[in-house]
Amino acid sequence: MSLLDWFADRQKAAPTSQAPPEREIADGLWTKCPACGATTYTKDLKANQMVCLECNHHIRIYSSERIEQLIDAGTWTPLNEHLVSCDPLQFRDRKPYSDRLRDYQDKTGLTDAVQTGTGKLHSLPLALGVMDFSFMGGSMGSVVGEKLTRLVEYATDHQLPLVIVCASGGARMQEGMLSLMQMAKTSAALERHREHRLLYIPLLTHPTTGGVTASFAMLGDIILAEPKATIGFAGRRVVEQTLREKLPENFQTSEYLLAHGFVDAIVPRTQLKASLASLIRLHQPVPQPV
Repeated sequence: MSLLDWFADRQKAAPTSQAPPEREIADGLWTKCPACGATTYTKDLKANQMVCLECNHHIRIYSSERIEQLIDAGTWTPLNEHLVSCDPLQFRDRKPYSDRLRDYQDKTGLTDAVQTGTGKLHSLPLALGVMDFSFMGGSMGSVVGEKLTRLVEYATDHQLPLVIVCASGGARMQEGMLSLMQMAKTSAALERHREHRLLYIPLLTHPTTGGVTASFAMLGDIILAEPKATIGFAGRRVVEQTLREKLPENFQTSEYLLAHGFVDAIVPRTQLKASLASLIRLHQPVPQPV
C-alpha cells in the first residue's frame, strides 16, 4: 500500500466533524418591533398589549385582539355578523372584487373590515365597533357603513355609550359612490345618538384616513388617539402638492392633531380600558331623586 493510499483510508475511517445543528425557534415565539427592531418574547409583548417594551411603539393588532383587550371576558355579544359585501358595480382591477372579498374573508376569518357588538368594560355596558386594517386596509364599504350604523342605532335604542375603534385607509373604491354614501349614513345615526344625550367616543389608531376621518372618526364627544398614529384625510404628498409648501415632519400624527385641537387626548393602549371606564362613568346620567 502506498503512502497516499494509506492517508486516503485514514480519511475515510476518521469520523467527520459536524457543526452542531442550529436551534430552531418556533414560529411566533418572538416578535420584532417594526419601529426599533427589538426582538421581544411574544408572550411578554401580549401581556403588554402589543406595545413594545423598548420603544413604546404600538404594534398594529387585529380587531379580535382589541375586543379581548377592552371587553370583560365572557360578556361580548356580536351584532350583525351575517352582513356580507356584494359586488354591485361588477368591479375589476387586477382581479374581480368578488374574488378579492373571498380572499380576505378566508385570510382573516372576518366577513368584512369591522366587528360590532355589545359587552361590558369594567362591568360598564357599552356598544363597541372595531375596524380591522388587515381586511382590505380597513376600507369602508357598504357593509362597514351598515354595521356601524346599526350599531349606533342599537346604542341609541338601548341607551348605551358607544365606542368605535377606527383603523382605515378610507372609503372602498371598489364600491364607488355607494361607499361614499356611508359617510352621510353613519353621521346621521350619530347625530340622533347625540340628540339623546348619549356618549360617543372614537379611538383613532394607526392609520385613520380618508372618508372615515371625514365622517364618524371626528364626530365624537371626546376624541381619543393612540400615540404616533397617522390621522388625516388626504396623503401627505397630495397635501404638499396642493398647498405647494413643505409640511412639518410630525404632520398628521396624533401629537400634531392634539396640539391643534383636533384630538382631545392621546391615551397609551395599556391605559385605554381604564381611561374609557372613567370617561363612561363621568358621563352616565345622574340618578334623579325619588
